[in-house]
Amino acid sequence: MPTYVDRNQTIDLLRSTWEAIDHLYTGFTDADHDTPTCLPGWTVKDQLSHITGAEEMLLGQPIPEVDVSHLTHLHNDIAKMNEAWVESKRSLSGPEVLAQFRTATAARLTALDAMSQANFDAPSWTPAGPDETYGRFMRIRAYDSFHHEHDARDALGLPARLDPAAIRSALDETFPALGYIVGKRAKLPEGARVRIELTGPGAATHLVEVTDRARVVDELSGDPTVELRVDGFTFVRLTGGRIEAEPLIGSTVALAGDEVQGRQLIANLAFTI
Repeated sequence: MPTYVDRNQTIDLLRSTWEAIDHLYTGFTDADHDTPTCLPGWTVKDQLSHITGAEEMLLGQPIPEVDVSHLTHLHNDIAKMNEAWVESKRSLSGPEVLAQFRTATAARLTALDAMSQANFDAPSWTPAGPDETYGRFMRIRAYDSFHHEHDARDALGLPARLDPAAIRSALDETFPALGYIVGKRAKLPEGARVRIELTGPGAATHLVEVTDRARVVDELSGDPTVELRVDGFTFVRLTGGRIEAEPLIGSTVALAGDEVQGRQLIANLAFTI
């Protein structure tokens, strides 16, 4: 079923996230830009190149014709496309990429501001699948931008930007994947009952039960076999594959119930491309 999102909230979120990224990158040194991040082969500058390239593509610019066949970690066409934009900007300085980012995001915001709610509700291809809405695509763009902002922050040891609206929106992108995470990624057995309690912005309790398949439910048929308690921002980063849960057990991440199932779950939270 298509996902409908509020136009005004989504545009405001993109605007505030891009403004935060602009502020973050302003004044970075060459050494800052060259710092490796958690994504294979990507520096802090490459993170900004990726965000910029995605918005340039949405403005109608053609995908750069660059060879990325030497990169063995690219497993699908979207990853190859993303890498083409990054590779095309490798010869640019950090400030040059930042200038392109400012130009692209300003043009995109102008285009988005001209759209109606009906435009946001229109059918669209998205990275989540073809049968979605343009609004969902834009929520994914906010999710993606928020992640890459924090990839740069983490690499440079800078504090997280715990914006409640951004975290809640990112969680909205995560929740539809809970059944997939429990059943396909973690492969918890039939009879597993999972309770995920999120704290902080986006605080909520989510229940997943495995019968013929894993599905989100309103009530569990019995006591949870696994309970996971974590703050919403950390859950976003875990499910985005950016950080490892194991070192956080006992501090940021609390587990209860079946230890084998619990550790199997937290080792397989990542679901993004």
